[in-house]
Amino acid sequence: MSLKITELARANVRALTPYQSARRLGGNGDVWLNANEYPLPVPFEMSQNTLNRYPECQPKQVIERYAAYAGMTPDQVLVSRGADEGIELLIRAFCEPGQDAILFCPPTYGMYSVSAETIGVEYRTVPALDNWQLNLPAIAAALDGVKLVYMCSPNNPTGNLIDPEAIRQLLEMTRGKALVVADEAYIEFCPQATLAGWIAEYPHLVVLRTLSKAFALAGLRCGFTLANAAVIELLLKVIAPYPLSTPVADIAAQALSDDGIALMRQHVVELNANRAWLATALTRLSCVEQVFPSETNYILVRFTDSPTIFKSLWDQGIILRDQNKNPGLAGCLRISIGTRNECERLIAALQALPGTAGIVEQA
Repeated sequence: MSLKITELARANVRALTPYQSARRLGGNGDVWLNANEYPLPVPFEMSQNTLNRYPECQPKQVIERYAAYAGMTPDQVLVSRGADEGIELLIRAFCEPGQDAILFCPPTYGMYSVSAETIGVEYRTVPALDNWQLNLPAIAAALDGVKLVYMCSPNNPTGNLIDPEAIRQLLEMTRGKALVVADEAYIEFCPQATLAGWIAEYPHLVVLRTLSKAFALAGLRCGFTLANAAVIELLLKVIAPYPLSTPVADIAAQALSDDGIALMRQHVVELNANRAWLATALTRLSCVEQVFPSETNYILVRFTDSPTIFKSLWDQGIILRDQNKNPGLAGCLRISIGTRNECERLIAALQALPGTAGIVEQA
């Protein structure tokens, strides 16, 4: 019998469960509240006509503008195809397959494990505490052989910030042993909590950023890694020759102009207001058990019957993200913050569900 093509693939890839992105999960809807995107398009257009030429590996204007925005120097900034590429580049640069490990604390973002598995690097998990903070003693006990510790703050999908004192303790226990990678994809919704300013004090700290969320450019696929210059130099050795296409670099530079940053901050004000409205409205529904505090553009909600609610909304074209399979998140759905109209449509649909008994009157 001839060898099956799939048998030629690496065993770890054959066994791999791919990351289930919102688009892979599909759905036919007109209220998309499952991917933490900005709900409306932004007014950027291509300004260059140089598609016949290869782009710069690290477009100068994009790097300089992001460095200025983030309070870094240009040699401390790397731009890549989304923060997802930054996650993977760090593993490729720092972890020996079959020897080193990464560590993260679920429930959290799913690409840390997928990237490690793809490259053939062990991943270790130390479950977060019940309040979704770091279990520092358990992390300390699991650090042997770990080169990278991934920490998402604000955390996806829970929406909470990690306690800064716990982060300092983590940085102290990993000094000289491992890098701590702070995923700040949602930091624009709580900019006071950024760790970028800590890099000078902790040279083993790396910060990941993106234009996908508050900058409303999820379709652009543009992310940033902030780190000391020595780390950036290593990542430049393993990054693809042309990670950013010319249109991406063109629009990213516009988004990082003074006007572009002002537009982003306007998005944050609008979404934070919608989040507050939605959180209050959700707490009044009898089908809702708990609305968790959030510092992001989404809310995690525990429902009395989340499978039925998820499917009913799905069938009505209101697409949420099911979190039931995540550790500690039984009964939970994640709801991206849409326009006020989309938030109102969601609440109206929940109020109309049979057996939910409508609205619970507040005392």
